[in-house]
Amino acid sequence: MALTSLHIAYIIITLVVLIALLCKKEIVIPCVAGILVIGFVYSGSVVKSIQILNNALIHSFIELLSIIIVIALVVSMSKAMIALGADEVMMHPVRKIIRNNKAAFWIIGFTMLIVSWLIWPSPAVALIGALLLPVAGEVGLPVIWAAVAMNIFGHGIGLSSDFVIQGAPSITGTAAGLDANQIMKASIPLWLTMSVVTAGVAFFMMLRDLMLNKGSQTAVKKEMVLKEIKKPKLARFIAIAMPLAFIADIVVMISFKINGGDATALVAGTALILTCVITILDKGLGEALETATDHIKEGFKFAIKIFAPVVVIAAFFFMGSEGFAQKVLGPDATGLLNDIGLWLSSHIPLSKLTMVLSETSVGVITGLDGSGFSGLPLVGSIAQTFSSVGNIHVATLAALGQIVTVWVGGGTIIPWGVIPVAAICGIEATELARKNLIPVLCGFGATIIVAMFLI
Repeated sequence: MALTSLHIAYIIITLVVLIALLCKKEIVIPCVAGILVIGFVYSGSVVKSIQILNNALIHSFIELLSIIIVIALVVSMSKAMIALGADEVMMHPVRKIIRNNKAAFWIIGFTMLIVSWLIWPSPAVALIGALLLPVAGEVGLPVIWAAVAMNIFGHGIGLSSDFVIQGAPSITGTAAGLDANQIMKASIPLWLTMSVVTAGVAFFMMLRDLMLNKGSQTAVKKEMVLKEIKKPKLARFIAIAMPLAFIADIVVMISFKINGGDATALVAGTALILTCVITILDKGLGEALETATDHIKEGFKFAIKIFAPVVVIAAFFFMGSEGFAQKVLGPDATGLLNDIGLWLSSHIPLSKLTMVLSETSVGVITGLDGSGFSGLPLVGSIAQTFSSVGNIHVATLAALGQIVTVWVGGGTIIPWGVIPVAAICGIEATELARKNLIPVLCGFGATIIVAMFLI
C-alpha cells in the first residue's frame, strides 16, 4: 500500500505533538489543529472539518466516559471517608505491613499486578487507589511514584502478559496463526526481561528522587498523622466494610468471569453505594441528602478537571484507529496507524535485526491510539508474514509485538494512555508519562536484545 496525504498529515502532526511533549509543553492546541487538518484533508471542506472537530470531541468523551465516571465516584467515596475519618483508621493495620516508602512501592506494584491479572487494570486502579494510596502518603511515598508503581505493574507488566484472562495472547495468537498458550509460553523470557528491567530502573529512579526531596516527604507524613477522628467506632466499621465490599466485588468478578468494562462498572456502582451509606451513617438521613450531593459534585469536579484536556488530546489519537475514524470521518475511513505500520513493515529489508525492529516499531505506532489491544491483530499478522520469508520463531516475534504494543498503548508512556492512574492519584497525565518514559525505554532496549537471541 502507499501512504496518502492523510497518512502524511497524521504522521507530521503526531511528531509535532511528541516534540511538544518532550519540550514539556501542553499539547491541546496541536491536537485541535491536527483534528482540523485531518478533517480538511479527508473532506476538502473547511465547514466539514470544523464539524469533524466537534464530533471527534463528542466521540472521544463517549470513549472515556466510563473511566471518567468511575474516577468521579471513587473520589466521591474517598471524600465521604475523609469527612468521617475512616481513611485514617484504614492506615493503621496496613502500616504494620508497609513500614516505609520503599516497601510501599513494591507492595502497591505487586498488589496492582495481581488484581490486574484477575480483573484487568482499569477496575484495579480504582480499587488500589482507594485502598493503598492513603497508606503510601502515610509512609512518605510521593504520589507520583505510587502512580508509577500502579501504572508499570498494572498496565505494563500485568496487561502485557494477561496470563489469567488471556485476552491479549488470544488476539495476537489468532492473527499469527497460533493459539494463546504458544504466545504466552514464548512471551515469558521477553516479559520477564521487560518487567524486571522496567520496574528496577523505576525503583532506582525513585530512590534518587527520594534523596533529593527528603524534607517535603516528612512534611506530608506529619500532616496526615495529625488528623482528628470524631466518630472512631463508626470510622473503624467503615474502614473494615469498605475493603470487604471491594473484595466481594473481586470474588464476584472471578466467579462470574466479569472483566473489562463490566468489572469497572461494578467497582463504580459499589463506590457510589458506599458514598451514600457512609454519608447517611455519618450525618444522618436528613443532612446526608445535602452532604452526599456535595461529595458527588466534588468527585465529578475532580474528574472533569483532570479529563478536560485529555478528551481533546485523545480525540486526535483515537482518529488513528479505524473504528473511531469511521464514526468521525465517515464509513470509508481506514485505520491510519495500522496503515502506517503495514507500510513500514513492507518497506524494511528483512534480517533478524530489521524484523525485530520492525515488529517493535509497528507495536509503538499502533499503540499511539491509547488502546492496548487495537494493534495486536497487526503485530500478530506481521509476525506470521515474516515467518513465511525467514527462518524465525513466529511465536516469539508475535509476543514481542504484543508486549511493545500493550506497554505503549495500554499504556505507560503516552499521556492519553495513563489517564486512569493519573486521575485517581490526582496528578497530571503528562507528568506520569514522563516518569515512566526512561524505565520503559530501558525495558524495551533490554527486551529487544533478548528477542534477537530467541527468534
